[in-house]
Amino acid sequence: MDYQNRIADYLRQWSLQADGMPLHTHAACLLPVLQGGQPAMLKLSTGDDERRAGAVLRWWDGDGAVRVLAASTDGDALLLERAMGSRSLARLARTGEEGDAAATHILCAVASRLHVLRPTAPPLTPLSGCFSALDAAAAHGGVFSACHAVARDLLAAPQDSVVLHGDLHHENVLDGGARGWLAIDPKGYVGERGFDFANILCNPDGALATAPGRLQRQVALIADAAGLERARLLAWGAAWAGLSAAWHLEDGTPPETALAVAATALAALPT
Repeated sequence: MDYQNRIADYLRQWSLQADGMPLHTHAACLLPVLQGGQPAMLKLSTGDDERRAGAVLRWWDGDGAVRVLAASTDGDALLLERAMGSRSLARLARTGEEGDAAATHILCAVASRLHVLRPTAPPLTPLSGCFSALDAAAAHGGVFSACHAVARDLLAAPQDSVVLHGDLHHENVLDGGARGWLAIDPKGYVGERGFDFANILCNPDGALATAPGRLQRQVALIADAAGLERARLLAWGAAWAGLSAAWHLEDGTPPETALAVAATALAALPT
């Protein structure tokens, strides 16, 4: 998609000044900007997923997530608070077990803020709607089939349903300086809150995610910090890792890390 004309329109409409080069993802274009000398991020996108993300960010209203400073009527353009702090949860996690644990505590604290019950939630897709890739991958058998069975049971009897971020991990929580740690790029589903913690187990990289003993340490830490039952968190870890591996299959990218995490989680589930 050609974003050049759209960028020019919103720079003019919202009195913005470009403050860097645009970053393109598969579904959006992000441009660092200044508005009245204050840093912000212009995000241009299309599609229901991105519109849903904007609706969720507006609903959170800056509590645990970046603020929406302006939005187009169709929801395809957002002007977002830009988190400018230099700290990184991924870097912290790679400094050793203590740093890994500290990063996980921060992610759990952010999730708890996002999961607070608020009035009049925006219309969102049920969590089951994002598992179609795993439904298809189950035909491969093995780990995929086992993860699919676990996910099916979890989705059939959800507990503690909340508005979910949907992709909470080390790179999607940024240092907001005086505002603390702030989530970005939500997917926006409604479902069991345990799902939002499962992705932490697969991040910030393959080496950490598959390190011996790491998953068990993380499950214990997250369960205590978030008030979750360990076996159910393990089940969500298996379901999420299986789903992640299925997405890798769809994208033609290596699924080995996700499959390794899924296999470890499955093996740790109580029989």
